[in-house]
Amino acid sequence: MLSKSIDRAMDRWGFRLQAFVFMPEHVHLLTVPMAGKPRVDALLKAIKRPYSYRIKQQLMNAKSRLLDTLTVRERPNVRVFRFWQEGSGYDRNLTTVEAVLSSIDYMHMNPVRRGLCPRAEDWRWSSARFHCSDGQSIDEDLPTVDRVPPEFLF
Repeated sequence: MLSKSIDRAMDRWGFRLQAFVFMPEHVHLLTVPMAGKPRVDALLKAIKRPYSYRIKQQLMNAKSRLLDTLTVRERPNVRVFRFWQEGSGYDRNLTTVEAVLSSIDYMHMNPVRRGLCPRAEDWRWSSARFHCSDGQSIDEDLPTVDRVPPEFLF
């Protein structure tokens, strides 16, 4: 579900996904805007909102007690379902090829540093296999990773 939300949002808002890692409690995305003024806020909302809604529906259908845990008091008399951590997350602009490559390596090594797998390409929920295979390894359950033309990088 998350992969599909990412793919739809990327297409809608004119971004291309260059690298990603899904961790147990957070997600890393490295994106490149392809045209116009990038709207990172709109992109994140387009990923998070539909995914959160689907999770809530599944929890409701399963009558899961987790629904109560994820429903929080936002202000007096207002309770909301909160799947994602509050705040916009951490984002930054990368301005050199070295910074992009370093970020991709950092993201891909995250599961290894956490002891979840011995090598980055062993973690299914990342783009590491795609990058190690020069784009040949495609997993239909994961978001679409694009080789972004160099003229769009900087």
